[in-house]
Amino acid sequence: MQTEVVLCLGGNKGDREKLLFRSIEALNDHFQLIKVSKIYETEAWGGVAKGNFLNQLAIVWTSLRPWEVLEIIQEIENELGRTRDEPWGDRTMDIDILYFGDEVIDSDTLTIPHPFIGERRFVLVPLAELAPEKKHPVSGKTSRELLEECEDHTEVNLYSKELK
Repeated sequence: MQTEVVLCLGGNKGDREKLLFRSIEALNDHFQLIKVSKIYETEAWGGVAKGNFLNQLAIVWTSLRPWEVLEIIQEIENELGRTRDEPWGDRTMDIDILYFGDEVIDSDTLTIPHPFIGERRFVLVPLAELAPEKKHPVSGKTSRELLEECEDHTEVNLYSKELK
């Protein structure tokens, strides 16, 4: 059985654009890539990281279980130079599972839906772009409703690279 998985990708270290592109390629190697959002440049969230992030969402289909997907995305992060020095700190690439179908999981190693979806504009803006009517399996609110209610006011802008 195939499950729809919504992933959030982002980083603020290194060649951010290239790292997003390589992440999408790697995801496509492991899963059936369905949709990707536009790329957004966002302020750091959580008060630790320095410098703006590039963020993007991807929707994939998989027959794997949630922990197997987690293992694969952590391998991709590691291959792209991810280190886990401090929570919400600077990173080359972070890939989070936002939704895994309609599953609700709360374990020591995995929480789905992602616990901060409703608090992060950098997640909700591309989520409302890709799946505006997708309902959060716990709150029952759509992506669009969560964005309208979000109290996070950090900058989230479409990324446009200056041509030189």
